[in-house]
Amino acid sequence: MADHSGEITEGCRLPVLRKNQENEDEWPLAEILSVKDIPGRKLYYVHYIDFNKRLDEWVTPDRLDMKKLQYPKKEAKTPMKNGLPGSRPSSPERDVKKSLDLHVQSASAPSRGKTLPTPKRKAESVSLATQVTAVTPVPSIPGSAEASQASVYPTIRDSSFSIKSREEHEPLTSLTTNGTTSIQRHLIPPQPGRKRKNCGGTDEMVKVFQNNSPRCSTIYLLPGEDSQDSSDGIPSAPRMTGSLVSDRSHDDIVTRMKNINCIELGRHRLKPWYFSPYSQELTSLPILYLCEFCLKYLKSLKCLQRHLTKCNLRHPPGNEIYRKGTISFFEIDGRKNKAYSQNLCLLAKCFLDHKTLYYDTDPFLFYVMTEYDSKGFHIVGYFSKEKESTEDYNVACILTLPPYQRRGYGKLLIEFSYELSKVEGKTGTPEKPLSDLGLLSYRSYWSQTILEILMDLKSENGERPQITINEISEITSVKKEDVISTLQYLNLINYYKGQYILTLSEDIVEGHERAMQKRHLRIDPKCLHFTPKDWSKRGKW
Repeated sequence: MADHSGEITEGCRLPVLRKNQENEDEWPLAEILSVKDIPGRKLYYVHYIDFNKRLDEWVTPDRLDMKKLQYPKKEAKTPMKNGLPGSRPSSPERDVKKSLDLHVQSASAPSRGKTLPTPKRKAESVSLATQVTAVTPVPSIPGSAEASQASVYPTIRDSSFSIKSREEHEPLTSLTTNGTTSIQRHLIPPQPGRKRKNCGGTDEMVKVFQNNSPRCSTIYLLPGEDSQDSSDGIPSAPRMTGSLVSDRSHDDIVTRMKNINCIELGRHRLKPWYFSPYSQELTSLPILYLCEFCLKYLKSLKCLQRHLTKCNLRHPPGNEIYRKGTISFFEIDGRKNKAYSQNLCLLAKCFLDHKTLYYDTDPFLFYVMTEYDSKGFHIVGYFSKEKESTEDYNVACILTLPPYQRRGYGKLLIEFSYELSKVEGKTGTPEKPLSDLGLLSYRSYWSQTILEILMDLKSENGERPQITINEISEITSVKKEDVISTLQYLNLINYYKGQYILTLSEDIVEGHERAMQKRHLRIDPKCLHFTPKDWSKRGKW
């Protein structure tokens, strides 16, 4: 099909043949990112439009449909912004958007300032509605009336964030008690044609009673005490920035392409999904060899065998703080074990696209999960966290290596991060944005954990059992905003007879029980030996 392959240049778009999940042929539109000549033929590196970057690949000319070739559009010669060379050309659409932004800024956020740059730290990588009973659905839980203005969230461009979550919402205008208008962010947009009723603060009392069906319960939300874990009392949206969030504005053609062909780690060979900044001389190797205990990278199998005779490690460096059966967790200080931490980040970046990789691991702790056998402790996955987090983040990056995915290890890592938060006496939340797989894992974990709490509630003295959202947050260490967004994602919040209620239908209960039967791996708090440190004292570093 590619009779005129010589005409194809970088930036061209055309359909490319690939196999879908059902192993059927399909022709999605793809962009040519790079062309390379090898003896006898050309190869084209393609990115499938609207597909995750992990599917990008080198293809041969016979997989290209030249009949529908689209050449890149030439940029119009418009005057440069401010007349400066190298600036983006101005456009009426962008000017209108700018004027709207300025209007909103002057009305609600006069001191907004410029977009914050990504802090220069080393990033690690990731590789996470049901039917209800006949009650009227409600748009959202109203925020505290005392707050006059919500936070302003900078926009993060993330091509890997392919799943549209209910956390992506629009700012809504509401009236505060003093009559001033403020912009607030609600977890889901209100439904058209329905007026939102003001019914108390953000933390609500939950009442549970049994309906006619013994497997269906309803929860009443009554006004409760003010939240103590939010600075303004408003259930704000999940924050889209963090210490390790990638600034996608600096993407170039090099970082958009996978540069490592294959990685051999112990008994596994891994095909990287994304770019990772290994040394340039390593990118031409057919296989990059890693020591599975210290994660040092080597050029050849002979170099690896020679290294293994000298490497004394049979487990990650650091303290083993958890062991049950064959599963262990090791706590690694990014300052004390800098080489291991940097090697771990380089490996993990191969499977994560939305974090930036820097070389300062000092501010981070790494918790590596391993599986034990007679040869040693083999890495399964890990998560990292900041030693000091002003935003209550308990996870910076989280990754389960591909050979161990879809086996329950991802949820085990998430559960362990919240167990640490319980010991620390804090509520926690992961840094945003999450990858598509990370978003799925976190949604599933939050849903199962919260439903487990609600279904275990028992009535006292014949009255309906009650619980507040703050109490759910304290029991699970899940931040209150994540609790509320999960309840709304599950479509459990409704408005009934002047009160907010949560309704657990029979379908939700049965679905939860099926999911819990499949979840065999759980963290046993009795096996955790962990003493939190006060990292605000610099002597601890």
